[in-house]
Amino acid sequence: MALLPVSEAKAQLLAAARPVEDVDIVPLADANGRVLAVDLIARLTQPPFNASAMDGYAMKAADAAVLGAELAVIGSAAAGHAFDGTVKQGETVRIFTGAPLPEGSDSVLIQEDAEALDNNRIRTKFVVASGRHVRPRGQDFAEGESVLSVGTLVDFGHLTVAAATNHPQLAVYRRPRVAILATGDELLQPGTTPGPAQIIASNTFGIAALVRDNGGEVLDLGIVKDRQADIAAAVEKARAAKADVLVTLGGASVGDHDLVQSTLKGLGMELDFWRIAMRPGKPLMVGALGDMQVLGLPGNPVASLVTGMLFLEPLLRRLARLPEKSREAVALSARTLAPNDQRQDYLRARLTKTTDGSLLAEPFDKQDSSMMKIFAHADALIVRPPHDPELQSGSPCPILLIRPLA
Repeated sequence: MALLPVSEAKAQLLAAARPVEDVDIVPLADANGRVLAVDLIARLTQPPFNASAMDGYAMKAADAAVLGAELAVIGSAAAGHAFDGTVKQGETVRIFTGAPLPEGSDSVLIQEDAEALDNNRIRTKFVVASGRHVRPRGQDFAEGESVLSVGTLVDFGHLTVAAATNHPQLAVYRRPRVAILATGDELLQPGTTPGPAQIIASNTFGIAALVRDNGGEVLDLGIVKDRQADIAAAVEKARAAKADVLVTLGGASVGDHDLVQSTLKGLGMELDFWRIAMRPGKPLMVGALGDMQVLGLPGNPVASLVTGMLFLEPLLRRLARLPEKSREAVALSARTLAPNDQRQDYLRARLTKTTDGSLLAEPFDKQDSSMMKIFAHADALIVRPPHDPELQSGSPCPILLIRPLA
């Protein structure tokens, strides 16, 4: 099987992705970052009455059409405490922000524009127009109005209006379930003491974080040995949990000890492709086991993280109905880079800014796909297309941001 270009591999993967249709009903407190599954319809009108927008005096505008008008203060109104009466000609009510406008009044004179007189009277120092400093009933929204549309990615502003519309819960699309399976006789969980020829498993934690950051829910299947029966048992757990995606870490190639691909095929997986023209990350497996999409990531930690960014992230965002995340940018290469071969290369690099604000990408000297520390300190990946000629120092180059710039 020929090596598949990165762009074609990504297109094939996403073409098979079907956004999750199931709906969860969640409390408002748990709805941030979720996607609305139905329109949000207001259950009440806001404001529910004509309300004062300022502290001042509620009155008829006609009584304050000229400067120096004198009015009698007949009572007060505060938020949560309406004035129980009617404002007549020549009368006013002391009012505070948020209080219902008393019957008979149509405007508010702010307190700075009123001069207090004896015997509960005021004198106006400003000409008042009808409706001045009044929030009319329904100014924000009306009962039955569609306030937020299906597909809205809920944030702090959406939660505020959802609460105001009197919804204690929201109908949101279920998060995609992602089962993560690490394979390898050599792998141990962090916190244990490795024996001869053993190493600590690390990929699961980075990939799980990537899943959660992109709207997914993680089902950790743990580490299984390089035995078909063990791998098959773990895969059945993923199917029983109705995972939308099975992510395997390592063992997807066709070596004597790489049993993931053959085991999955034996369980009925339809293999789309498994070799990509990229570095790191050539042995990437994509297929489907019934309704569950399968993404086999390389075992080398950096290759796993790079392919996770390039393939798992957009897949999850498609399933979760989240907008695409753009990591693409352009920087200037800090050094001359040799011509590239037939595989698309992703070089870990640090980013700095030049005096004119341009990004400068400095690739690390070592780019081995097992070196996690370098990835942890990198800001971006320099992208070298297949057969790219020598890139001179100072030349523009495409990059993928690993994390936002400080």
